[in-house]
Amino acid sequence: MQLKKKIKVLVVDDSAVVRQTLGAMINDDPVLELMATASDPYVAAKKMLDEIPDVITLDVEMPRMDGLTFLRRIMNQHPIPVVIISSLTEKGTETAMRALEYGAVEIITKPQMDTKAFFQESSIRICDAIKAAAHARLKRRGQASSVPIKVEPKYSADAVLPSLKRGSSMIKTTEKVIAVGASTGGTEALAQFLHALPPDSPGIVIVQHMPEGFTRSFAERLNGLCAISVKEAENNDTVIRGRALIAPGNKHTLLKRSGARYYVEVTDGPLVNRHRPSVDVLFRSVAMNAGANAVGVIMTGMGSDGAKGLLEMKNAGAHTIAQDEQSCVVFGMPHEAIKLQAHTQILSLELIAAAALKKSH
Repeated sequence: MQLKKKIKVLVVDDSAVVRQTLGAMINDDPVLELMATASDPYVAAKKMLDEIPDVITLDVEMPRMDGLTFLRRIMNQHPIPVVIISSLTEKGTETAMRALEYGAVEIITKPQMDTKAFFQESSIRICDAIKAAAHARLKRRGQASSVPIKVEPKYSADAVLPSLKRGSSMIKTTEKVIAVGASTGGTEALAQFLHALPPDSPGIVIVQHMPEGFTRSFAERLNGLCAISVKEAENNDTVIRGRALIAPGNKHTLLKRSGARYYVEVTDGPLVNRHRPSVDVLFRSVAMNAGANAVGVIMTGMGSDGAKGLLEMKNAGAHTIAQDEQSCVVFGMPHEAIKLQAHTQILSLELIAAAALKKSH
């Protein structure tokens, strides 16, 4: 029996400890294989003369050549999926966000090794990001890896929020909410979606799988590009017209309601579907507290997070939209939602904003 080809990974980081730690994480995963490590982009370039990796993990702050310069050269000459592994510094966060604009697929924080639990969560996130990157559609890249990836959920939304009882969602009101979930490829998809919205759009709550510390920079970047205001959600923030709230990294974000007021609760909790924040947690809370007053949108991303939550929203009377395969970087999350028939519509990215607005009036 022929063995399935593993995803080969090149780790580029100037820290020997980080290279060793990432290498161990990669080799412990049955789907991944450490092809090589490199202390800087020059060493990486030499190793790529002998073999081309399926995915590169790349630090952004390195001597001799910074990660951004190396990334731009890769994308211009021979596009390869790149996962940025960055420290939580102000400079590092800004640089990593720019790396997404240059074509990086994912951002992950450097492994946390202070406790066993943090290390295990870092390993899950890093390995999942590499697998997602291997399946990403790049503009000048050929076929993605043929390795079939099945990401098993760790916990469901039950771990954070009890399931919705039938008939318990809100009746229709004049205030609407748009809830959006995205992962791999979602940073640019969300930028296009939010840029298309007028200043008086209904209130929006978003979960984008992104590490702690990067969601604030992401929200600030979008705030400068869009007619609506965009901010990282804080506990008890009101969901109002003309504003989008982005769930902070490493925190679950739930929609709550008090009378006519919608607001968000930002809370801790276990990884749900291997993520924190989780789209399923947000969507379930929207089903419970907004029901038919909501529109749900599930965008590009690896895995199944959000699929069951979108179905709960649809069953509660919400209009639900899944991004189509052609416009997705990774057709994972929308595909899982479509298999559950959680969608009301399947639309290309460029049509989602107009449809969400139409259904929220």
